[in-house]
Amino acid sequence: MHLHATGNIATAFIILKDTYKMTPTKINLRKKTQVLLLEFGDEHYELNAEFLRVHSPSAEVKGHGGQGGKLPTGKSHVKITQLEAAGNYAVRIIFDDGHASGLFTWPYLYKLCSQQKLLWDTYLANLNQANKTRDPEASVLVFKP
Repeated sequence: MHLHATGNIATAFIILKDTYKMTPTKINLRKKTQVLLLEFGDEHYELNAEFLRVHSPSAEVKGHGGQGGKLPTGKSHVKITQLEAAGNYAVRIIFDDGHASGLFTWPYLYKLCSQQKLLWDTYLANLNQANKTRDPEASVLVFKP
C-alpha cells in the first residue's frame, strides 16, 4: 500500500512538472518581423505569424470537435495585430485577415513550438496535395493529360 501511494505522488509530481513546463514564462511579439518569441523556462522558440495562423486552434481550421476543418491557404503575408491574455491558460491571437477565434492554450502553444518542423512540413505537403499555395496572390491550376 505504501509503494502504491508513493507511485501516485510521483505520478502527480511528473504531471505537475510537465504542466509547469508547458506554461510560458514570457511571450513577446516582434511586430516588425511578425515573430512570436516564446520562453518556456530555459527553452526559447520563435513562431511566425503565418505558422500560427494556419495552425489556429479555431473551428475554422480544426473543425468542430477536430472534424471537418478547412486547410488555410494564402496566408504568407498575414500579420498579428494584437495579443490578448485569456485568463492564466491561453492567449488569443488577432490577425489582420480578421481571424480572431481560437484560444492558443499553453499546452497547445508548447506543442506548436516543440513540433514546429513536423507541423510545418505536414502543412506544406497538404497544400501541395490540394494544389493550393501560401501566396494569397497566386492560384494553382493542375492539368492532367
